[in-house]
Amino acid sequence: MRSMILLSICLLQLAAGAQIKTGAEQTDLYLPMLSGKTVAVFANTTSVIGKTHLVDSLLKKGIRITKIFSPEHGFRGEADAGATVGNQVDAATGIPIISLYGNKTKPTAADLEGIDVMLFDIQDVGVRFYTYIASMQRYMEAAIENHRLLVILDRPDPNGFYVDGPVLDTAFRSFVGMQPIPIVYGMTIGEYARMLLGEHWVKGDTAFRLIVIPCKNYTHGSRYVLPVKPSPNLPTMQSVYLYPALCLFEGTPVSLGRGTSKPFQQFGHPAFPHEGYSFTPESVPGATHPPQMGEVCYGYDLSAINVEKATGNRWSLQWLLKAYALFPDKEHFFNGNGSGFDRLTGSSTLRQQLREGLTEDEIRKSWEPALSHFKTLRKKYLLYAD
Repeated sequence: MRSMILLSICLLQLAAGAQIKTGAEQTDLYLPMLSGKTVAVFANTTSVIGKTHLVDSLLKKGIRITKIFSPEHGFRGEADAGATVGNQVDAATGIPIISLYGNKTKPTAADLEGIDVMLFDIQDVGVRFYTYIASMQRYMEAAIENHRLLVILDRPDPNGFYVDGPVLDTAFRSFVGMQPIPIVYGMTIGEYARMLLGEHWVKGDTAFRLIVIPCKNYTHGSRYVLPVKPSPNLPTMQSVYLYPALCLFEGTPVSLGRGTSKPFQQFGHPAFPHEGYSFTPESVPGATHPPQMGEVCYGYDLSAINVEKATGNRWSLQWLLKAYALFPDKEHFFNGNGSGFDRLTGSSTLRQQLREGLTEDEIRKSWEPALSHFKTLRKKYLLYAD
């Protein structure tokens, strides 16, 4: 059995109305582990304590940070989705930043030379194809391979109140889906890290130490409002809640609002019926070349709907099914050969089911028994009440 030394300072203070505190905010729990050490930090614009960036806060407390690693969208979080972000130096601190997105996804031994502790603090959104959990896995692998202590400062999962969707077929592994989990997996990034270790989904020596600093006063029933947008095209909680369903349009010609003021809050296409709601994507920071740029897209505005009522706290297929029904050229509904869509869904099954005209209920039944198995497996690694 792999030995895991975990700091599980579990949440017994669940008083009604108590303010949620992230792991990063509870500095008294992890500063002693960093004091007198050389520290590397994996962080981005969401890594804050109050209104101050984690790196700035730790430097003021005398912590020696010599390396910053950054994920998709970069350290300051403004790069386009999927854009290559090069290494640079943080202008505010002078600390070198190493990008771990694109061709390089894992720190090398040279990157970690002289580092005693690897710290991870990034806000996730609890969706399999959101790449921050893949980045965390690669960071963990580097910690294991190079015999470094890894400390994860946990943050709430804003979509952590349900578990749903097809479980990934590992034949379709990619950076937008590395493990056999459903699209919405209902775990914080700290809980997911525990699962990676406990299920032996990452290889490592038995002496590896993972320490998770858990949130305080958080449960999976909490509706946590993010203090900082997690990426450029998730600007509001509405977009965060709709992201699991609408992101599948990334594998199709349908616009999901990138290049507008409502990304992940609307969808449309120039070939949809020319009536009712419309929008026109343009080049904007964070979406410099959005799908259907400069074209009038006809479709649906979801920015004001009650997402919980519309979806029943499930991973909804309703908008994908509607778009497929409206799209006149079914042979070209999926980009290229459909591989991008398959990577997002985790197999080729959903694409085939759409072509066959299956209903949502029929599609949902096909997710079993894998989905129920995951729900049972998940319970072993939770740090917070369901």
